[in-house]
Amino acid sequence: MVDIPEHLLKRAAQARAKALGISVEKALAEMKGQEDPTIVSKEPEVIAFEEVPTPAAETPAPVTETPAPVTEIPVPVTETPAPAAETISPVKEEHAAETTEKVAAVKIEQKPPAAKAPAPAKVDTPDEVDFAPEVKVTQRLLTVVKAKPIQKPVSEPVDKVNTWPHLMLPEFVSLMAMTAFLILLSAILQAPLLEEANPNVTPNPAKAPWYFLGLQELLSYWDPQIAGVMIPLVLGVVVWMAFPYIDRNPETHPSKRKFAIMFYTFFLAGAGVLTIIGVLFRGPGWNWTYPWIDGIWFDDLLDWIHFE
Repeated sequence: MVDIPEHLLKRAAQARAKALGISVEKALAEMKGQEDPTIVSKEPEVIAFEEVPTPAAETPAPVTETPAPVTEIPVPVTETPAPAAETISPVKEEHAAETTEKVAAVKIEQKPPAAKAPAPAKVDTPDEVDFAPEVKVTQRLLTVVKAKPIQKPVSEPVDKVNTWPHLMLPEFVSLMAMTAFLILLSAILQAPLLEEANPNVTPNPAKAPWYFLGLQELLSYWDPQIAGVMIPLVLGVVVWMAFPYIDRNPETHPSKRKFAIMFYTFFLAGAGVLTIIGVLFRGPGWNWTYPWIDGIWFDDLLDWIHFE
């Protein structure tokens, strides 16, 4: 046996005694072979950890229209440090790496998952609304338009009036004015009755009253069936009865009824021209004459119109 210096042997005995938890003398005796060596279990020492209770997750409060922001609070996990071993044996040194891996696995298994608070429902508040960037626009005032209400408090006036006094009063005034005019005209004009009519003597020219002279003028151009029946029937009855269905313009102002005014203007102009021709420009035999040369061949005007 190799001789080991006493001081080295004593230092080794102290380290062995500290690792195995025995006295230095016993460790020295075991090293010299005077006593049986102390048997140490080869199973690795498993370190137990105290489980930290995880606080129960709180039930989230009901979300209101504008909930307060909920801050996610992590659950604190407290790790209890393992107590340090008082002695270290050679067996432990051999299995140090294996023990470290097992301890790490135990820590992972025993660590409870952190409870995560539910995310609050997102509610758009006025402060969170995104607005478009402000754009500077240069404007100038042209005019001020008075705004109209969306719904008028009263209904719009319709084109209707009461018969009295809006209709009867103007008609009565017009009737009185026309009566006065006829009385004055009768006093000025001499209109005596002519001699009794003789069926054996036909006057030449034989003219109808002035309001029929236009129709009599038409008889000189067309057949009596056309001029005396068809034209009066078509123009005087059918066209005038159908005209409201032809011109369906609802406006009543003359400037907005151009088609109706044009049609009636042509009618009046045609009737007036035919009447004037029959009164002034027709002589004996219904021939064309000039009143300033041949005179007037109309009894109603002989007393107050003279071209001599």
